[in-house]
Amino acid sequence: MAGPLIEADELRTLVGEVTLLDVRYKMGGPPGRDEFVAGHLPGAAYVDVDADLAAPPGEGGRHPLPDPEVFVAAMRRAGVSGRRPVVVYDDWSGHAAGRGWWLLRHYGHLDVRLLDGGWSAWVAEGGAVETGEESHREPGDFEGRPGSMPVVEADTVRDVAVLIDARAPERYRGETEPIDPVAGRIPGAVNVHTARNLDNHGRFRGASELREVYAAVGATEGADVAAYCGSGVTAIHDIIALELVGVRAALYPGSWSGWITDPERPVERADDR
Repeated sequence: MAGPLIEADELRTLVGEVTLLDVRYKMGGPPGRDEFVAGHLPGAAYVDVDADLAAPPGEGGRHPLPDPEVFVAAMRRAGVSGRRPVVVYDDWSGHAAGRGWWLLRHYGHLDVRLLDGGWSAWVAEGGAVETGEESHREPGDFEGRPGSMPVVEADTVRDVAVLIDARAPERYRGETEPIDPVAGRIPGAVNVHTARNLDNHGRFRGASELREVYAAVGATEGADVAAYCGSGVTAIHDIIALELVGVRAALYPGSWSGWITDPERPVERADDR
């Protein structure tokens, strides 16, 4: 299996040999189809985070994992095959496309990578660009089933030895909450904001730097680690960073937005310690 990332210069040599998924999306904003129509990697298929990579909001949070039939059908429409490598990208430093990477891995795809630096890196490297709606493509034959990536749920998430909250520090501390109705964190969680995974160019830092960041909170090789965020999407950014340093981390899909659907679940804030 290839590593979780691919660089734009390498991808330029592989266009036509891989399935490209455009997962552009902004938290709280409209889907990224308009951006896709304005310009995308040649042959890419657009994938909608809300419609294709998540179930409707509810007790599982704002972005529950999608129904298997919905996800597999979406991947087939996009031309995904289990025998053909897949590359996912966005224009948000991997925060949205990571969800596509994780789900494909979760469903057993053995060769899926995230374009490091995303759309910006591709353009900066002089990569070819297509415009307009998607051209006709043959449906894929993807037949994956969920279960290949570790997951924890609300009843076990507090048993995890190192539970990482990937949100911004002020949200982790409970000082502000711009999206969800309750501020705070899951008791016992530590904070590694996804911004700490990136360099000044919006690409993942090197393994030695990332290893130092995560070792500081106890997330080292062999440790029991899980990550969550607001809705289970951007936490995967931390999971990818951890994979780059050899740490296998589970995802709590419901994340904070799912945790707070039960008022009996405890909430911790900075002044609680």
